[in-house]
Amino acid sequence: LIARRRRTSCYFYPRAWPSLRSADWWERVVLKEFGPQDWLDKFRMSKETFFYVCNQLRPGLAPHSAHFHPTLPLEKRVAVALWHLATNVEYQTLSPLFGVGPSTVQTCVREVSYAVVLLLKPLYLRLPNEKELENMVRIFRTRWGFPHCIGALDSLHIAIHPSLRLSADYCNGQGWHSILTQATVDGLGQFWDVSTAFPGSMENSAVLESSSLWVLAKEGRLCPNPPKHFMGKAQKYVLLGDATYPLQDWILKPYQEDENLTERQLQFNYRLKRAHSVIENAFLRLKARWQILLKCDDCSLELLPTLVLACCILHNICEAHDNPFNEDWLEGTEPTELPKPCQPAPAAMEDGRAEQVSELMCEYFESCGE
Repeated sequence: LIARRRRTSCYFYPRAWPSLRSADWWERVVLKEFGPQDWLDKFRMSKETFFYVCNQLRPGLAPHSAHFHPTLPLEKRVAVALWHLATNVEYQTLSPLFGVGPSTVQTCVREVSYAVVLLLKPLYLRLPNEKELENMVRIFRTRWGFPHCIGALDSLHIAIHPSLRLSADYCNGQGWHSILTQATVDGLGQFWDVSTAFPGSMENSAVLESSSLWVLAKEGRLCPNPPKHFMGKAQKYVLLGDATYPLQDWILKPYQEDENLTERQLQFNYRLKRAHSVIENAFLRLKARWQILLKCDDCSLELLPTLVLACCILHNICEAHDNPFNEDWLEGTEPTELPKPCQPAPAAMEDGRAEQVSELMCEYFESCGE
């Protein structure tokens, strides 16, 4: 250290941490001059929600005195991470904005994502209790016209660039590489179960069998014990899926479209598809808010599951805090060159007894009319 201090020709170039100009931009412009729309556009949440998230993450993002460089303020670390998650700009592009190096941006994204999952998942992404399940049933019935239902189930493919060694595993049925996320939302479009990091080559039915949701359902933890009555019979609460999921006594899907469908079955399909659209809208809003999910180029496969969960949790926080959603964010969220894989569930997974549940629903819709 003494010898280095005495050198007249310096071969060691310390990184600026951070530049005064960028520090001034964060402290003076963002913290003092940003208006409500600026906070929404850059961080996808209001200023009040931003500082609420920062306070919740404080126990997990305490400064480490062993760091060689002075630790960035917690709020600035969260801002760096949220800006990257929201815009999907590269680390090299984002780093000059905050006066830090690209590796620091990467560190902020990783640490904040882990902290969000560790500290906020128990609050915003968890299995509902019995009272909450009853409330979810009420919302699905009043808002979507579908009774005895606690959620809609679907999958999301996130485009990635895997290594050549993993290329075949992550190549999905449409010929592009992805990881697969299975999610369940309530009638308000908020996620309450998410399983992620499955290779894109897996079918939805195989992901379902490998997920915690399947275990919860088989253990009877998705409904009261004994089950509530529906149409005069004790019946489990149901989830709504599409043709890629197997028919179960707790998963309903549309009848296969053909000329032999009765009016009751057509009405059932219409009601189910309309109610199932809540998760399609939730995925659109999720990707529009956190555009890192459109294409993960800078993120490693090891971090990606945590990042996906963090985005789902942050989505729930924004929705629960009634943060405005800008429709302009939807532009570009559905690239036509990446069609969604759609493989029907194998017949071997179908539960023949579940057809009675579909029939009960048909009777209900026929009795209540349009």
